[in-house]
Order: sequence, then C-alpha cells, then structure tokens
Amino acid sequence: MNLEPVIQNLVFGLFVGGLYGIAAVGLSLVFGVQKVLNVAHGSLIMLGGYATFWLFTWYGIDPFLSILLTGPLLFAFGMALYLGMFQFITRLGEEERIKNSLLISFGLTLVLENVAIRLWTADERAVTTSYAGDGITIEGIAFPYTRVASLIVAAIGVFVLHTFLTRTFAGKAIRATSEDWEAASLMGINVQRTYVVAFALGTAMAGMAGALVSVSYLVAPSIGLAWTLKALVVVVLAGMGSILGAFAAGILLGLVEALSIYVVGASYREVVGLLLFVLVLLVRPQGLFGRH
Repeated sequence: MNLEPVIQNLVFGLFVGGLYGIAAVGLSLVFGVQKVLNVAHGSLIMLGGYATFWLFTWYGIDPFLSILLTGPLLFAFGMALYLGMFQFITRLGEEERIKNSLLISFGLTLVLENVAIRLWTADERAVTTSYAGDGITIEGIAFPYTRVASLIVAAIGVFVLHTFLTRTFAGKAIRATSEDWEAASLMGINVQRTYVVAFALGTAMAGMAGALVSVSYLVAPSIGLAWTLKALVVVVLAGMGSILGAFAAGILLGLVEALSIYVVGASYREVVGLLLFVLVLLVRPQGLFGRH
C-alpha cells in the first residue's frame, strides 16, 4: 500500500485541525468564565476574515501581520458587545444565563450576517498572497507555506493566551472568576471587569481565527454558522473552559476527519466528526481534557 497519500492527508488534517482549534479557543474561554454560550462566535470569525481581506486589498498588509490589527479591533468590538448586550444576563443563574445567551447571540448572528451582506454583498472573497501555492516538499509530502504559517501562528496565539491566563494577575483573576465568582468577588476581584476582559479576549481570538481562515478558505457572510458548529464540536470534545485542550481537540478532529476519508469517503467526513462528538458526550461528558 502506498502510504504517501495517507500521510499527505494527515498533514493537511493537522493544518485544518489547527484552524479548528484556534476557532474554538475564544468560545471555550467565554463559556468557561461566564457560562455564556455565544453562538455568534462564527460570525465574529467572519468579521475577522473580512477585516483581513480589506486590509490586504486596500493597504497590502500581509494577512499574518494583519492579526496585529484585527486582534485589537475585535477586542474593542467584543467589549462593546458585552457592555451593550451580554452584561445584562451575567446576573442570572447559570441555566437562565445559557438560555438567554443563546437567544441573544442567535439574533446577533442574523444581524451580523445581514450587515455583512449589506456592506460587502454575498460574494465570496479570497486573500491571495504572492506566496499562495508555494511550499516545500519533504519525501513527497507537500507543506504549503500558508498552511504551515497558519498552524504556527495559531499555536503561538494559544500559547500566549495560556501564558496570560496562568502568569498575569488579570489572567489569574479570570481563572478565579471561572472557578467561583462569589469567592473571587470576596477576594477583591472586580468580577464585572473580569467578564468584560474575558469576553473581549474571546472575541479577539475569533478575529485571529478569522485572519487565519481567510488565508486558506473563502470569506463570505454565510460562513459564520459553519465555524460556530465546528467550534462547538471542538469545545465539547475538549471540555468546557479548557484552552490548551480546545486546541488539542481541534487538531484531533482534523486528523480524524482526514483519516475518515479512507473509511467512509470524503462525502461523509463531517459525519465522522459529529459521531465522535456524540461518543465523547456519552462516554466522557466532561470532555477529553476536562475535569469532573
């Protein structure tokens, strides 16, 4: 059996899994800290993709460098979204918070998608750099520069976020609030400010994911739902609130989908990911990397 096509598919599965992981990290952070299920997360990824596209089209800014602009832009937008819409539901109980956040974020998804269509039409856009299509080949296995760079940048972004959460006072405040907001409040932590920062960070990570997605995929107003569903699958696989686990679960999902082509065919690749999702829910409801 010729293993070269199998290895090539696994390599591309690794690259795609890196995108799944970075797409899920922001959603995992927001839910882990605030118990807010933001199903508009994919639409925020879409906005990050459009921001990257226009920065590249108008000013010639490389999509990987544009993350330095799209990240802060989406951070500010996330703060505005939280203060304008989501802060009112964080005073509710956990069950009511999840239900209301679903309603609000679903409405937000419709608004953002229709605003994007109004501003930029429904046409698909692509970020095509001068090095798109180039790469290196090692033992017959192709490694496109854009895919390799996307994986590396995604890993760096997740590592920086993890370091922030574990090594800084603000990050430790976020972690403490996610564990027990009442105890954190008694210890002098400003819980509401922590919520704002956590939500804005999750939105900034969506912007970063959008920048990386725009390099490998087409950007259109309709891509939000697909990326929300993929991020939700990864978050459940990893366990709610697990940052490094979400990235690892994304890579795992990408590899499983790549291998499934040889078992069920390319047409049913997405189904295999959903079956893995259901299996994990049945066998280990807290996720592969979550705690009881």
